[in-house]
Amino acid sequence: MTVRAVPAVTRAVAILRLLGRHKTPLGMKAISQALGLVPSTSLHILRVLVAEELVKVDTAKQYSLGMGALSLARTALDNSDFPTLVQPHIDALSRRYPVTAIGVELPNLEHMIVVALSQTQAPVRLHVDIGSRFPALISATGRCVAAFSGQPQVEIDKRFRALRWHNAPTYAAWRKEVETARRQGFSIDRGNYIAGVTVVAVPVLNVAGTIAQTIVSVGISSQLDRAASVALAHDMQDAARAVETQLG
Repeated sequence: MTVRAVPAVTRAVAILRLLGRHKTPLGMKAISQALGLVPSTSLHILRVLVAEELVKVDTAKQYSLGMGALSLARTALDNSDFPTLVQPHIDALSRRYPVTAIGVELPNLEHMIVVALSQTQAPVRLHVDIGSRFPALISATGRCVAAFSGQPQVEIDKRFRALRWHNAPTYAAWRKEVETARRQGFSIDRGNYIAGVTVVAVPVLNVAGTIAQTIVSVGISSQLDRAASVALAHDMQDAARAVETQLG
């Protein structure tokens, strides 16, 4: 289905995402420059977003996300069964292994979104936030997406070539890893995406047998050897099957 672009909506969403990526407020000039917008256009859109409480502005005319955005995010999470169902499983994983365990939604081939999170108690751990977005085809989850999404290969290939890795696999090697993920039902990324970090991903499949979500575990490679990674993947598969059953 072809979606006709609505410039004002597209720009408003771009502004919200830009503000969401920054920990500190931004001025209208900085927003306009970052997005390539005419300042007057940015100002008109920002005024509407402020009026709708999706954006707030301080006395110095610096803009940041408003509480209305948080309300929408909470509503989206509350209306999804997956975060609630996956939480006890990822809690169990982060207690048993030195990993941060994550529940991820996969709305499309563009990005994945963290919707559930359980931090490890290990002294060294990686920081992830609820709502964090990553390219859908990156790392271990990306191999699962390529294996189980049912999307046209030409679309997957195009997006793969735009990815940024610390130690990027060749396309041929990546395709082999995708086939391995399809065969064994999980994927392990050891240092390709981030140096010194191991990422394990298991698909959560819908009734059509295509990927809808993933369970992901992220740990320091020195704390998670190959044997432990495989054992972790098998436990994650058990969790994914349980969640699939609960989702119906």
